[in-house]
Amino acid sequence: MNFQLYRYISTFAITLACLFAHPSVLAQVQSKETIPAIVSSSIGQGVAPDAAAAPKAHEATTNPYGLEALWSGSDLVAKTVLILLFIMSAGSWYILVVKVLEQAKMTKQARAAQAFWSAATVVEGTQALDLNSPFRFMADAAHNAVQKHDGLMGHIPVNDWLSMGIQRAVDRINSNAQGGLAFLATVGSISPFVGLFGTVWGIYHALTAIGISGQASIDKVAGPVGEALIMTAIGLAVAVPAVLAYNWLVRRNKAVMDEVRAFGSDLHAVVLGTIKA
Repeated sequence: MNFQLYRYISTFAITLACLFAHPSVLAQVQSKETIPAIVSSSIGQGVAPDAAAAPKAHEATTNPYGLEALWSGSDLVAKTVLILLFIMSAGSWYILVVKVLEQAKMTKQARAAQAFWSAATVVEGTQALDLNSPFRFMADAAHNAVQKHDGLMGHIPVNDWLSMGIQRAVDRINSNAQGGLAFLATVGSISPFVGLFGTVWGIYHALTAIGISGQASIDKVAGPVGEALIMTAIGLAVAVPAVLAYNWLVRRNKAVMDEVRAFGSDLHAVVLGTIKA
């Protein structure tokens, strides 16, 4: 009996002490009591603590206003703008890679064309060049100009006729070298405006939805407007590489065409000298 009375008195004293204790002490007691309870409940349900916290961590790191949310929440016009920007970007990078390879090939063919001048005749030098070489194309044009200088064309001085034939070949080569650069210039010019159109369209729909809901808080405005501004960022991301690629390829084309024009001038002089001889 005395033992039970002592136990009741001890329990009552501890309870009073807890009631009048400092709040920080109570917080520590509660934390120490709740943590084992949470762990034991998780273990009892067969779920590990890390596994239980994983969905919450995933929800915290997922961006509700990213590109995925922009695509899933956009309408037909916004999706069309995104597709157009993607096509422009893919086309720009494709043209950049193709033109770099073509220019490198032409530079290699320009070095190989130096063997033309060591041949005994123009025909032998032409046959020594690569079949797809632009320098072979100019040599064939010069040879054809000399062979077809008859009829009404015979009234044209051979010097002028030969110069016209070589110049036509140079113009054809320059036209092929410029192929695709107009697309890069177009993309660099209009892609920011395409992205801006998508931004304006997105902001219009965002403001319409905010007006209908009647809630203009920052969490209701920042998300839709931020998604709309992504369009402008994408447009700039498409335009900047296109402009840089255009300027770089134009400079490389100029260096290659200087080699072509120099070869054409020397070819004109050599062929004209063989005719007079």
